[in-house]
Amino acid sequence: MAAPWRSGPTEGAGILHADLDAFYASVEQRDDTALRGRPVIVGAGVVLAASYEAKRFGVRTAMGVRQAQRLCPQAVTVPPRFAAYLEASRAVFAIFRDTTPIVEALSIDEAFLDVRGLRRLAGSPERIAARLKRRVLHEVGLPITIGIARTKFLAKVASGVAKPDGLLVVPPEGEREFLWPLPVERLWGVGPVTARRLHGFGLRTVGQVAEVGEAALIGLLGKATGRHLHALAHGRDPRPVQTGRRRASVGAQQALGRGRRSTEEIEAIAAGLVDRVTRRLRASGRAGRTVVLRVRFDDFTRASRSHTLPRPTSHTPTVLRALRSLLGEARPLIERRGLTLIGVAVMNLSDGAAWQPELPFDGDSGPELDRALDRIRDRFGSSAVTRGSLVGGDGGLTLPMLPD
Repeated sequence: MAAPWRSGPTEGAGILHADLDAFYASVEQRDDTALRGRPVIVGAGVVLAASYEAKRFGVRTAMGVRQAQRLCPQAVTVPPRFAAYLEASRAVFAIFRDTTPIVEALSIDEAFLDVRGLRRLAGSPERIAARLKRRVLHEVGLPITIGIARTKFLAKVASGVAKPDGLLVVPPEGEREFLWPLPVERLWGVGPVTARRLHGFGLRTVGQVAEVGEAALIGLLGKATGRHLHALAHGRDPRPVQTGRRRASVGAQQALGRGRRSTEEIEAIAAGLVDRVTRRLRASGRAGRTVVLRVRFDDFTRASRSHTLPRPTSHTPTVLRALRSLLGEARPLIERRGLTLIGVAVMNLSDGAAWQPELPFDGDSGPELDRALDRIRDRFGSSAVTRGSLVGGDGGLTLPMLPD
């Protein structure tokens, strides 16, 4: 492990970004002493997580396991244990909420915490973060990295720079010195396509982006992206840490591993994901209008398609019908480039939306049967009832999600 990276205490930097290090792999190393200090790959077909010992050999998340094993032949590959990861996540989040009531979960292994009002009760943000790190290590047995800054964006960047097992404070007076030398890829919203475009104009660091000016960035990237990147490059991020904020979307996804799958297999897996998503919508009293299909291909590139319905719904057949249409659009790409992950999401959510009088189609269930199946799963477990098309099949790895 690298030595923790620390900076001096400061006023004004009171937002923490806490991120568990190589979460799945760290849980495996915690629970099996024989794995500690060794390169560990978690996955089956696709790498879901890699320990830092494996990352040094170039192993990365979403890589094929066979490729990862070629890069790091000495790595130990273990199947995922999602129940253990969820249990560890709940324990860590209990510590977060015991530290401050203002916690915004981002995923099962990271969150923002606002500790700006706790100085008199608990000390400086750095002391609070150091205490939080010790508690997570001693009570849950996991390493965690924490970035501290004046804004959410800078706190997240700080934790990324300080990994693994680090603690880094970015004082307001040192934000430019910290941020501007970093590569443009550290800016939220800069993926491979935007990075290549910025590189093409000779912009490789955040400081170079900041010096271009907002008007020039808008001309290069469009109004929304140009304004967004100009603000971040200058450290501006007014978003507060929001506790209890409801999801903007509800989704589910499965990693499929390598190997070709038939159209029927893909549709069956997608139908199972729709079942999960619509059940979660109904359980939380929500409905949505936009159905989104996300896929990852064999070359690790991604694509998405979406369809917006005329009314919000949580009706399984209606969402499934929209998804099947999206799968039809994506099928030529899938057949040509292979498929390693499929995801389904419903967006444009509204609370307490009434059931819409949609008609069943193609023999699928209606709203009454949806609700009856929900009651069975609530009483006997989510696996008590499943689609016939999924029985006996290998659907891949269903990735855990935060509760709604």
